[in-house]
Amino acid sequence: MRFLERLYRSPMGRIMSIFGHFVANFQSPFMLYGFVDPATGEFRKYTRMSSSVIIMNKKRLSVGDHIWVWHYSILDATEGLTLEEGCQIGAWVGIFTHGSEKSIRLLGRQFVHIPNTQRKGYTRGSVRIGAYTFVGAGSVILPGVTIGKGCLIGTGSLVTKDIPDYSIVLGIPAQVKGNTLELDRKSFAEYDFSETYYDKNALDLIKKSL
Repeated sequence: MRFLERLYRSPMGRIMSIFGHFVANFQSPFMLYGFVDPATGEFRKYTRMSSSVIIMNKKRLSVGDHIWVWHYSILDATEGLTLEEGCQIGAWVGIFTHGSEKSIRLLGRQFVHIPNTQRKGYTRGSVRIGAYTFVGAGSVILPGVTIGKGCLIGTGSLVTKDIPDYSIVLGIPAQVKGNTLELDRKSFAEYDFSETYYDKNALDLIKKSL
């Protein structure tokens, strides 16, 4: 495994990623290294995404590097979906940018005859998830939501509105219950993570309060 890891980090990494994505069509779910960002065409070498992830309208997906998306999650990019660097998405997560929860009643039997872009009553809205935010398994994020950086979305949460930076949110619907800076401050009391911490601005706030 060490040899394969070193080989992947070499210029051979992109070729290995293409091969892995091909093999994924015939295997049980496993984590694939490497992903080509549809928005820029850039190869995200350290992004890891399960072979079982479902992506809707991939061309409207924007993905940073060092991202993790676990098994059986759905990324609906129909109206635009951005995953910033370092965010992690747990298993069985649904991120949605459109929905027909109102239009199916309003349009009735005519629903199937009207193109998606012309259906009245459709819920639409792009979603953005900030850098180094963690979305717990089984969570659902609804259209039009922006989640800030450094957030922690608890397992099974239903996110229906914007979430500020550094928030800890839980529940159905999700509510802000805490702050990740306070959580990280406890870790800094035991060990100095200054060299690796993801956000230098937040690092200053944490260190001032120690």
